[in-house]
Order: sequence, then structure tokens, then C-alpha cells
Amino acid sequence: MLRSQLLAFLDWFVPPKLRGDIAILWRARIFAITHLFGPALGASIIIYLFRVDPHPGFHLWIVTACDTLFFLLPFALRITGKLTALATISVAALTFVSFYGSFFYGGVSSPFQPWVLTALLLGFFYLREQLMRVFAIFSICLTVFCVAYFATGAFPERIPPEDLAGVGILSVCCATVYTAMMAIYYAAVVSSQSQLEREVARHLEIAVELRKRKEDAERANRAKSVFLAKMSHQLRTPLNAVIGYSEILLEDAAREADDEQQKDLKRINNAGKHLLSLVADVLDLSKIDGQNVDLTIQSFELSGFIDDVAETCRSLIAKNGNEFKIECQPALGTVTSDPMRLRQAILNLLSNAGKFTRRGTVVLAASRFQHDGQDRIEIAVRDTGIGIKPENLQRLFTDFNQADTSTERHYGGTGLGLAVSQALCRAMNGGIRVDSEYGKGSCFTIEIPAYLERSAPAAAEPLAA
Repeated sequence: MLRSQLLAFLDWFVPPKLRGDIAILWRARIFAITHLFGPALGASIIIYLFRVDPHPGFHLWIVTACDTLFFLLPFALRITGKLTALATISVAALTFVSFYGSFFYGGVSSPFQPWVLTALLLGFFYLREQLMRVFAIFSICLTVFCVAYFATGAFPERIPPEDLAGVGILSVCCATVYTAMMAIYYAAVVSSQSQLEREVARHLEIAVELRKRKEDAERANRAKSVFLAKMSHQLRTPLNAVIGYSEILLEDAAREADDEQQKDLKRINNAGKHLLSLVADVLDLSKIDGQNVDLTIQSFELSGFIDDVAETCRSLIAKNGNEFKIECQPALGTVTSDPMRLRQAILNLLSNAGKFTRRGTVVLAASRFQHDGQDRIEIAVRDTGIGIKPENLQRLFTDFNQADTSTERHYGGTGLGLAVSQALCRAMNGGIRVDSEYGKGSCFTIEIPAYLERSAPAAAEPLAA
């Protein structure tokens, strides 16, 4: 508790831009605490000298001014955030005051001498990237000290040597406490960095494990896709045979006017077609999962394309007593895309609209517009069916997912159609968005570029629902 309060107090002096790097943060904290409490230690020496010096002059006031400067540096750090520059000033001031005080109070046996080593220690700690600067400061001060000594021939004796014995002991104690503070906080820095290194190592181990598991999952996904593709191809052959033979038998039953047999054969034929469509969805899904969607880019008239798709689905939509409307913008022009994949996506949407709407209206609309200087087309399928609850919209395009379990029970299906359609539209640099009101109907809108490059396009992000 006390440690956290002390750190919070020290962090007040550290500007936000210095808190991003843990090493710099700790260096700034140590700078703050040593310059807040260090001057108090220095003040005890200055007070002692004022008491024993019979004629304290400007020499002692200069020492006092330097001690006050140390106390102001943490506040300057909070304002400027220039830790290196302020540390340089601190090292220079402490080195200067150590030699200056030594010259006037005792020479080589001065109580200020222990602070020379402390100044060097400060320089190595704060300016280890600029050690030449530290040596330069120390060399200049030492040179001036020696020149002043040889110029005067002796050190001034302002206080008798026996009166300096007590302050010498006090100075050594203060320098020891000051150095101990730095050592304690330096140990905290080392401990913090060690914890950080251990945390980094742990995260690296986790990253390696996650990468391995991701690779395992990708291999399993590829194996699944290959299996689904092979099984889908194997299932299509007998299903096509069942559908083909049922159609032949239906023609025979129609010639013989056998209504009962026609009903049974229609059930077989419809069930076979339904199963074939499910198998086709699974095959498409396996290709999409394996990122193996092949696009056949070609140019085609959009109006004729829409009419052709509408005729394909008209009977399916009318089966539930629905009215089918076409709303196309005039002069839709030519589109360059994959007509087969686009047709598949639209047919999935129309099939869903027809299945989930009873005695209502299904509308197929197409338009062309400009967005960010690009020609784009919108193909919307609106219905007045059961609609979708808001909480189910987010997971609507998930594989093997329908709006809710009741929908699956009443209407059947695997929930693959929308996922496949969304993936196909993304492969064409577009997407599908949906607007729906539960109990009133839905509108699914395909949006793709009108001109798709003939090279394989990069998958675009899906449009927001």
C-alpha cells in the first residue's frame, strides 16, 4: 500500500510521454525521488557550515543555490519532460558544487569529496548512453579545481580543520543514504525488467503454441474440405441417376394418366433435387473454406440476366401462393463479373424468400450506381415473409445456421445457402447486407462492382448488416 502511494506520488512528476517505456519510467521516478529528498540531505550540511563558518559569504550561498536547483528539477521534469537534458544539468551542478565546496572547505579532505563519487554515479545511471558527456563534465570541473589550487598555492581555510570533522561524518552519512536510495530503486528497475522479460518469454511460448495449433487447425480444415469435396462428387452421381430415372418414370406415368404414381414419383424427384442442392452447397462450402473458388469472369447484359434468373425461380416462388415482381432500373447496361456465381447467390436468396413467404409478395430489384468513382450494381430480394428477429441477424451468415431452431423445424434446410452466397459475393469483391423486421419481411441486397478484374480478385470485407 505504502509502495503504491509512493509510486503514485512520484508519477505526478513524470509526464505521460515518458510512461510508455518501463525503463524510462523507472529512471524518471528515481530522478524525482533523489532530487526531492537529496536536497534535504544537502541542506543539513549547509546548515552545519552556516553555524561553524564565522563569515559565510557568497561561496556558501552558491552552494545553497545549487542545492535549491536540485529540488526544482523534478518540477521542471513535469513541465518539459526532457529527462536527459535535466539529468545533464543535475550531474553538472552536483559535480560543480562538489569540487567548488571542496576547494573552499577543506580541499582533498573536504566533506564535499564523497559527493564527487555520487555525481559520477548519477552520471553513469542517468546518462549511460552519453558517457562521454559525463567524463567531459567531470574533467572540466577537475581541471578547474586543480588550476585554482596551483594558482593560489593552497586551499582557503575558512573553517579550522577540526571543525570540519563533524560535518565530514555527516556528509559521508548523507552521501551513503543518497546512494542507497538510488541502489534500492535501481534494484526495483532490474526486478521490473526481469519480470517483463519473463512475461515476454511466456507470451512468446504462447505465440509458438498458438501458431502450432493454428497450423494443425488449418491442416484439419484442408482435410475436411478435401473429404467433403470427394464425398459430394461421389453422392452427385447416384442422385443424378435417381432424379433422371424419376423424370423418365414421371413421363410414363403421365402418359398412362396414373395420378397416384405421379404423386409418388414427384415426391421422389423433389426429394432428390433437394438433396442434390444440399450436396452442391456442401461442395461450394468446401471450396470456399479451402480458398479454392474459381471465378469465370465475362461480360453479360444485366437486364437479360435478371430476366433469366427470374424465370428460373418463378414457379418455386409461386408454389406458396406468392406474387413475384421484377423492378429493374432502366438501361442497366453490361456487367463484367462471374454470371454463374452471381446467379447462384441470387437463386439462394430467391429460394429463401419463396420458402419463408406464404401468400405474400417477393420482389427482385436491380439498379446501377456510382460510389467513389466506381460503377457498382445492387440486386435486392424483398419479401413479405416471416422476417428475422434482431438478435438473430448477426449470426445469419454463419455456416449451418438458420435464424432460429423453430425456422429449421418448420422450413427445413441446412443453413448453408446464405453463408455460401455471402462468400461468393465476397469473392467478387462485394457482399450481402440484410434489413429485416420480424413478422413483416426481409430485404437481402447483393452489392458488387460492375466491372471485376479478370485476374483473381482479393476477397473484400462483407457489407455490414
